[in-house]
Amino acid sequence: MTPAESRDYLGHLQHFGIKLGLENIAALCLALGNPQNSFLSIHIAGTNGKGSVSAMLAEIMREHGLKTGLYTSPHLVRVEERIRTNGRCISSKRFRELLSRLKSVIDGLMAEGKLVYHPTYFEVLTVIAFLEFAERQVDVVILEVGMGGRFDATNVVRPLASVITTIAKDHQQHLGSTLRQIAFEKAGIIKRSVPVVCGVRGGEALGEIRRVARERHAPFVEALGPGRSLEAEKTHGGYRFVYSGKAGRYVFTPGLAGRHQGANAAVAIAATEVLSTFWRPFDRAKVLKGVREARWEGRLETVRMQPLVLLDGAHNVEGVTALAAHVRDVIGRRVVLVFGAMKDKELGAMTRILFPIASKIVLTRVPYKRSADPEDLLAAAPRFKGRVLLEPDTRKAVELALAGSRGKMPVVIAGSLFLIGEVKRLKLF
Repeated sequence: MTPAESRDYLGHLQHFGIKLGLENIAALCLALGNPQNSFLSIHIAGTNGKGSVSAMLAEIMREHGLKTGLYTSPHLVRVEERIRTNGRCISSKRFRELLSRLKSVIDGLMAEGKLVYHPTYFEVLTVIAFLEFAERQVDVVILEVGMGGRFDATNVVRPLASVITTIAKDHQQHLGSTLRQIAFEKAGIIKRSVPVVCGVRGGEALGEIRRVARERHAPFVEALGPGRSLEAEKTHGGYRFVYSGKAGRYVFTPGLAGRHQGANAAVAIAATEVLSTFWRPFDRAKVLKGVREARWEGRLETVRMQPLVLLDGAHNVEGVTALAAHVRDVIGRRVVLVFGAMKDKELGAMTRILFPIASKIVLTRVPYKRSADPEDLLAAAPRFKGRVLLEPDTRKAVELALAGSRGKMPVVIAGSLFLIGEVKRLKLF
């Protein structure tokens, strides 16, 4: 496939939308010799934090000398970002080779009537990741769920451990309207007798995940449950954490910014403690180095210092709550906010949380069909005493924010990860 053919085919796949179910992905994997069975994996689901926990665990594995695959979504600029081996993205040439090979298999299966429907964009990318990791003979893959868990395309593996980070309301049209329903979908990654590490704290969501684990006889560990605790101490520009786990105390400052990253690190550390009991020992110093060295673009990412500019793909209520807390506690003053989000999100709740941290606001959109227009954002938002500008063009929106900061006031660009990806694609910083 040429680069243009690859882009066209991936664009064509987008038209198939989201289809939840495992029949197709299972049939496709079977036709390819079940590459997902060729490597060990750690499967990670959750509403927020799963990408950060995945990045930390991948870094921890690499620190222990393991050849490590990492599969995540969505990407910010290039689709190849989703598939990494030892921190390096799959090459464009290799990606096209695997896509071409997979297209031939799909065409054959479709002609034979062996697929329920044409594979979706996410199913195709997931199978490409499986092929890449199998053929590269990686030692372990950190596998992030795309959405939900029970019917997610990644849910054809039998992992070493299942990890569930947090539960909040998101993708409700697919996962259910209550926390219990969403937790049930996320808990779908739990396999019989495979240990579960859970970062969810209390409430009906935790109860539901615990119930599913008990039903499947899966050993269950609460990362922040009985016998485990996390303390945070504010430092200049961030936080220092002390996590007390089963194997003792861990003192660390994560490489990822934000108080919520302490809890994410606790989940990653708890996972290594569980894995140490039956798979291989993990060295405390290397675990802590992995937490310190992990990087994850677009999550409270500093891209300029003068003025300070942060990018954060806070795309739901829980995400913007963490962002607002970081601005108040660490930045310590009001910011110029550039905000864009998808129209199926809780726009009213998100803007009520974010607007109070800003002195000036620029509402924008991204060139994506699900994006809310600036007028939609303004209509959903609370009254704001400061200046609000509507600028649908991303580049111009960022330029307006920088001009409004006058080189001094911090600028926060937040909302959809698609917005963060567009800012990066435009190379504005």
